[in-house]
Amino acid sequence: MYVRNILQHKGHDIISVSPQNTLQEAAKTLRENKIGAVLVIADDKRMCGVISERDIIIAIAKHGANVLEGKVSDYMTEGVYTCSLDDEIKTVMEQMTWRRVRHLPVLDDGNIVGVVSIGDVVKHRIAETEAESEALITYITTA
Repeated sequence: MYVRNILQHKGHDIISVSPQNTLQEAAKTLRENKIGAVLVIADDKRMCGVISERDIIIAIAKHGANVLEGKVSDYMTEGVYTCSLDDEIKTVMEQMTWRRVRHLPVLDDGNIVGVVSIGDVVKHRIAETEAESEALITYITTA
C-alpha cells in the first residue's frame, strides 16, 4: 500500500497557517481541526515549516504563556521532512519513527497534495495486515 492510498481515503485537505500568525492562532487552528500539526505556508505559497502541539508546548515551557503572542515563524520546525504519493506505507512509518516526526507533507512534482500523520499510517498498515491475515486464513481453510 502507498501514501496515495491513504490520501484517497483521507482526502487532500491542507490546513495551514502563516509564519506571521501568532502561536495562539496556530493553537486555535490545531484545536478547531482536531490535528496535531499544521503546515506553515508563506504568502508566496512556499512551505517554510510546520508548527506542532509539541513546538507550542516547548515554547511555553521555555518562555512562559506570553509566548503565545509570538510569531509562528519564531517557533516552527524548519527543514520539514516530506514523502511522495508513491512511497510505501511501511517506508513512511519507518521514516517517521527514525526521524521522530508524526506528520509528513506529501509532495507530487514539488506541490503539496496532502499531509499524512502517524495515525493515518498505522491505521492503514493495520488494515493491510488484517487483509493479509484474512486472505491467508481463507486460503488455508479452503485448500
